[in-house]
Amino acid sequence: MIKIGDTLPSATLMEYSEVEGGGCSIGPNPVDVAKACAGKTVALFALPGAFTPTCSAKHVPGYVQKFDELKAAGVDEIWCVSVNDAFVMGAWARDQKTGARVRMLADGDANFTKAVGLTLDLTGKGMGLRSNRYSMLVKNGTVTSLNIEGPGKFEVSDAATMLAQAKA
Repeated sequence: MIKIGDTLPSATLMEYSEVEGGGCSIGPNPVDVAKACAGKTVALFALPGAFTPTCSAKHVPGYVQKFDELKAAGVDEIWCVSVNDAFVMGAWARDQKTGARVRMLADGDANFTKAVGLTLDLTGKGMGLRSNRYSMLVKNGTVTSLNIEGPGKFEVSDAATMLAQAKA
């Protein structure tokens, strides 16, 4: 499992773009994790699934609401990672009104989630292999804070905790 001081694994996530621009085409676009976080401070949070109750009611909205404060604390980008496809993440971004505040990144094959060692097996609940709920502060590709939730919990991966860590 990834820990503080580790470098994020080499992986490609997918991001849905509704408008062409900035070198991105409409539709799913690959995001090379190492290149995308190079020279940046990233508040990354991961969750079990798009459109699920806690994720939609609390996790994503908290980061959208704390966007300005996180930016003021030195965070360059906020990433939401979930084991869903890019089309689902794009639809969820529209639903959650994340705009340019939170990058909704799909880990469709769970490659990133497996590489960080934070998988959650929800096979018996009809959801298959998913991501555990967690957050991490990443500076230039290196994990500086890591907050992993216990099963069924939402206590330490929230935006307020991340903001306090970004300010520290």
